[in-house]
Amino acid sequence: MGVLITVLVVFAVAGLVLLALSLRNVQQYEKGVVFRFGRLLPDIRGPGLRVIRPIGDRMRKVSVQTEVLGIPPQGSITADNVTLTVDAVVYFKVIDPVKALVNVRNYPAAVSQIAQTSLRSVIGRADLDTLLSDRDHINAELKKVMDAPTEEPWGLRIERVEIKDIALPESMMRSMSKQAEAERERRARVIAADGEFQASQRLSDAAATMADTPGALQLRLLQTVVDVSAEKNSTLVMPFPVEMLRFFEHQSRDSDDESDGRLVRRSDRHAAISAGAVIPEPAIPAPALARSVSLPGERVGSRAEVAREQRDNWPTRRDAEESLSG
Repeated sequence: MGVLITVLVVFAVAGLVLLALSLRNVQQYEKGVVFRFGRLLPDIRGPGLRVIRPIGDRMRKVSVQTEVLGIPPQGSITADNVTLTVDAVVYFKVIDPVKALVNVRNYPAAVSQIAQTSLRSVIGRADLDTLLSDRDHINAELKKVMDAPTEEPWGLRIERVEIKDIALPESMMRSMSKQAEAERERRARVIAADGEFQASQRLSDAAATMADTPGALQLRLLQTVVDVSAEKNSTLVMPFPVEMLRFFEHQSRDSDDESDGRLVRRSDRHAAISAGAVIPEPAIPAPALARSVSLPGERVGSRAEVAREQRDNWPTRRDAEESLSG
């Protein structure tokens, strides 16, 4: 009896082990591919609890989720001979688990390698401006290049390819920044010039309207005074008539012409004197000598003092020249 119980227990344990070896759990995002003694079975097991033969069968699970694969930075030369470094990211998924297992070994590594070579090839056919401004076109071309060797033979679908970063040399970055700055300044100058042109046209129309109505200029002046006084300023600036400025300008020109004429005459006279020319002395009337009358008690030397005083007050030649030049 004891031997029978032992045999039953052994068979029960063996059955449980075989059952455990026969059951496989397949997730919703997976597909099961069964190999029987190394030969592929045509049936692909879907998600759920699946039973296989415990001896001779082997199941490989393949994920059908979209996988993200980063491409390491790749140094490349563009069509216009600019050296740069580009890295990208690839989104792909398995659409045929049998091909992904049978036709290629380690398909994620294979996708990574073909993505690197395709990236270098596409970058080499594009110039720098296209690479920077039209990334959608570059991404689409890169996806098209990668689809050809992966979808049909490997059972993989490249859903999307995106260029993440483009590293340019320092010299190229400085040149591009200078170019962008010059372009911005050109646009700013064009916009400022256009604004000045439009403002001049508006001012010309306003001036023509005010010329037809003389009272409009006075009203505009009063409005300007009101606007300035509304700011509570302690200084009020009043415009000065232009006609008054022109009058003073003409007066200053006339006075400058007269002073220039006097200076010319004086310079001619000094030039003649320095050349040794004989200039007639101006007729200077001799001052009338005061009559010397001796008064009682007057000192005898009073006449000599009067004569000395007259001699000191006698006009000289220099005084005569200055009186004539004045």
